[in-house]
Amino acid sequence: MTNIHDNKKILIALDYDKETDILDLCSKLDPALVRLKVGKQVFTRFGPNIISKLHKNNFEIFLDLKFHDIPNTVYRSCLAAFELGIWMLNIHLLGGKDMIMAAKQARDEVNKDAKLIGVSLLTSMSDKTLNDIGLDRRSILVGKLATIAQNCKIDGLVCSPGDIELISKISSNFLYVTPGIRLSDSKQDHSKVFSPADALKLGATYLVIGRSITDAEDPSKVVNDILLTI
Repeated sequence: MTNIHDNKKILIALDYDKETDILDLCSKLDPALVRLKVGKQVFTRFGPNIISKLHKNNFEIFLDLKFHDIPNTVYRSCLAAFELGIWMLNIHLLGGKDMIMAAKQARDEVNKDAKLIGVSLLTSMSDKTLNDIGLDRRSILVGKLATIAQNCKIDGLVCSPGDIELISKISSNFLYVTPGIRLSDSKQDHSKVFSPADALKLGATYLVIGRSITDAEDPSKVVNDILLTI
């Protein structure tokens, strides 16, 4: 069920190469206002221990590993992930129904209150990129993947804010985790970007924000400024 009243809308992407930088950032942030996103870069460098250290600082963790493999491998990987006590985990919907259900089974066996969400399409993928690898237009493929997610009854999707209008016609109960959020017009790694306020107006539940906060001289001030706008 979508928790639209959750006041911790900001998920800060930790894209660091040094553990000291991560812990330094944590010392400047209020865990009552934000959650942290641990992705492949940080998890590969520092392993599960980084999750434990962040938990000791009272932060809830979105583990962004985008599992995509055969169902049994995803099941075992998700078991290990949820046993870390994470708040949210994602998988690739392109893995299909059996893989998604295997991930959901793992979640339910460990902690039914933890969130399991599916990646529809990476926000860096345009219609041209999809066409190059023989897939449908973005709008068509996102709709198909959202339908599978709805049928599997997972908690939500990682998607572009621009995809939410289409997806909301399929389900009204999804959480929407939206990357591609910027405080300026810089696109960086995304084909299209949105401001925090615009993303929420389009229906986003959570905003993934990285360098706009992590590269700031005063990350806490940037967080508070964002909260004032939303």
